[in-house]
Amino acid sequence: MGQWGRALENLVNTAFWRGKRVLVTGHTGFKGAWLCLMLRQMGAEVHGLALPPPAGPTAFDQLDVASTLAGDVRADIRDPGALVAAVAAIRPEIVLHLAAQAYVGRSYREPTETFATNVTGTINLMQALRGTDCRAAVMVTSDKVYRNDGTGRAFTESDPLGGHDPYSASKAGTEIAVACWRSSFADALPRMATARAGNVIGGGDFGEQRLVPDLVRAQMAGQPLAVRRPDATRPFQHVLDVLRGYLMLAEALVAGTAPPALNFGPHDSEVRVRDLLRLWGQVDWRQEQGEVMAEAPRLGLDSSLAGQALGWAPRCSTPQAIAATARWYAAWRAGQDMARLSRQAVESAL
Repeated sequence: MGQWGRALENLVNTAFWRGKRVLVTGHTGFKGAWLCLMLRQMGAEVHGLALPPPAGPTAFDQLDVASTLAGDVRADIRDPGALVAAVAAIRPEIVLHLAAQAYVGRSYREPTETFATNVTGTINLMQALRGTDCRAAVMVTSDKVYRNDGTGRAFTESDPLGGHDPYSASKAGTEIAVACWRSSFADALPRMATARAGNVIGGGDFGEQRLVPDLVRAQMAGQPLAVRRPDATRPFQHVLDVLRGYLMLAEALVAGTAPPALNFGPHDSEVRVRDLLRLWGQVDWRQEQGEVMAEAPRLGLDSSLAGQALGWAPRCSTPQAIAATARWYAAWRAGQDMARLSRQAVESAL
């Protein structure tokens, strides 16, 4: 798991985070769990706010995130009072907002709840931060905030926002809400920017209707994996590369040098789903039959602005990200100490 380089211009400033009071919303989720591990590794005082983790294996449990936390608030970001109380008690210097309804399939089943969580929940957080001493807030959205015109070109931060499904539209709505609050209430809010990442992979993701967790579950059950669109391309990238970008963006916000929105995507051209399966190893899969969920055939991100503004670039190629992810799940299935192995991966990534 030590495939990351050591280019100084592409490092998180670990000294910056030492002793910082940081609030991570969504800390019981996949990315949030890894982020807490990274922050604690650097000596930050980490507080989490999220719903309880779902039943079954989770990154929160496998990475032993509970032991990294100075505070663990279980609350729904749709509850404005809970957010006001948490922010007042924690007094965060930096907020990394990852809490969301993150599943496209669920957004079709629960569109109202998806908009309430992603848009109104973010507004509730911004309102709770008004008038506080918080210095910076990174608001995580998605690569799916862009209006996909079907041309297949990689999106830049200036492209129009949109969304054909409730999840994508809710994330585009979140972008608009953040821009509105930033321009309307700038004097009362911390510096804020949105972060738009591609398809994030890595150990500990057990989410629903996601390629890697579905693959792991199929292999454990001894069944072929049902693939919706094997020739769809996605910007697959390793979770630690993406989170390093979020941390570097927060540092730039405090310094006053951050753009209002940044893409974080892989260096490689996005790869087809069938290519990920080939790179994973021996995978028994079949194409799903019948009506499948509507999805864009190609998604790509242009991350050149993140390189210019932050000096950020992924250190892990897409094949390396896939291999590292496969190794994590193999170790997990073998009963190894995943908290220890994951801490080692964080140490090599910072």
